[in-house]
Amino acid sequence: MPNPRPPNPPPPDPRDDIRSNMMRSIVMEPLASELVAATLAPEHRFDVIIWLNEAFHGGVAAAADAVFEKTNPFDPAVTVSSQYCFARLNAAQIHELAADTRSQIRENGRNAAPIFQIWSDNDIQTTLTRSLVTVKADAAQRSFQALGDGIVWAVLDSGIDAAHPHFLEYGNLDVAAPLLHTDFTANPDSALTDIPGHGTHVAGIIAGRWLSALPDGEAVIGRETRGEPGEQTDVHAEALTTIFGVAPRCKLLSLKVTGPDGGGKVSWVLRAIERIQQWNQCGKRLLIHGANISLGYDFDPRWFACGQSPLCVEVNRLVRAGVSVVVSAGNGGYSLDKFSDTSVTDPGNADLAITVGSTHREMPHTYGVSYFSSRGPTGDGRLKPDLLAPGERIVSCAAGRERARYASLPGRILYCEQSGTSMAAPHVSGAIAAFLSVRPEFIGEPVRVKNLFTSNTIDLQRHPYFQGAGLMDLMKVLQAV
Repeated sequence: MPNPRPPNPPPPDPRDDIRSNMMRSIVMEPLASELVAATLAPEHRFDVIIWLNEAFHGGVAAAADAVFEKTNPFDPAVTVSSQYCFARLNAAQIHELAADTRSQIRENGRNAAPIFQIWSDNDIQTTLTRSLVTVKADAAQRSFQALGDGIVWAVLDSGIDAAHPHFLEYGNLDVAAPLLHTDFTANPDSALTDIPGHGTHVAGIIAGRWLSALPDGEAVIGRETRGEPGEQTDVHAEALTTIFGVAPRCKLLSLKVTGPDGGGKVSWVLRAIERIQQWNQCGKRLLIHGANISLGYDFDPRWFACGQSPLCVEVNRLVRAGVSVVVSAGNGGYSLDKFSDTSVTDPGNADLAITVGSTHREMPHTYGVSYFSSRGPTGDGRLKPDLLAPGERIVSCAAGRERARYASLPGRILYCEQSGTSMAAPHVSGAIAAFLSVRPEFIGEPVRVKNLFTSNTIDLQRHPYFQGAGLMDLMKVLQAV
């Protein structure tokens, strides 16, 4: 008699996934799933962020000491900041730390464990002539002399090319001690060099000025034009007479958090934020008034607490300490041949950050929100992005690989076009710097500043999850106070 066919397994219950995701855990996704796959390669090491337990009975400093003592034998290069421990550990070591933490909690309660959670140290990616008119920065400069005098803005990016003439006239990179341009990457070099060219382009949108010595301008803009199918891209130069940042006289502090390939680690950004807190004495003296973060990484829905990743938490803390933090929304608005909602990246999901989407540089009412600009809402239903600024084909400083694209052209190329929400965010950073320079009573009041900028926008008649509050308008903000 033939054996009976085994019954088909029951279909998976979707509630099991929800139940699993909502359980309290020490090792957070996606690291938890990666550890399962790592059983075949026990020697593989993971870059991790160990979030220290601020409620530890000995205090956070004692928690840091306890975690360092435990992890140092695993990784002699382990480092500890005020809130986090950064290490490279294998799967067995991570499991051991998690098991110890669970045991301490079971036996003596949550405050007995120095570790709160263990996160993957995610990889991050870096996501002006006519665009100034779009946000009315040119009118603000003429009418209010809103030029950024006395304001210092940190640029957390790939570095700033100190040799670029755009920053020479106003000495934008001449910051006073104790401030220091700093490289936080794995192989630190000068923070005033920029191999990818992303950070210099971002910085040039915020501040600086260049004026041609020739009355008809010089051919210093490199442009690319797409060819017909089968043809090469056309590369040519165009003339430029003058170009300004949104807040031309604002000082810029380069905090390099991405490497030569344009990628970086969350831990590098966390270190940069902590350094800002140290310089500012956590709000007791504001040497740095704002920060631009034109980079990010995808939110993982298995965290379930959107906006509560270590990076989002530290951005919120920095805002509470008096620093305006402007973040690009991300470029995930269109992928896999369809538009994507809930695509805002971290740290754009941070509640107190000013998260910026992209629109057309000259015709925002016609074209609305850029197709690539990440859309809201956040994973927990909050409105993001907060507002829009120009992010399409923005002309700003060329450096590193971006300048090398035009090496075949005669003469010197100083500027180029780039697109993305990375270009939209510094328009807002520059606008806030310009605003604070003429309305100093709002220095150290980033929540009030955010409310002013989101309450005085231009409505492009698009859905709030696409445009946020609308297009930034610096003149409306200045006139509102």
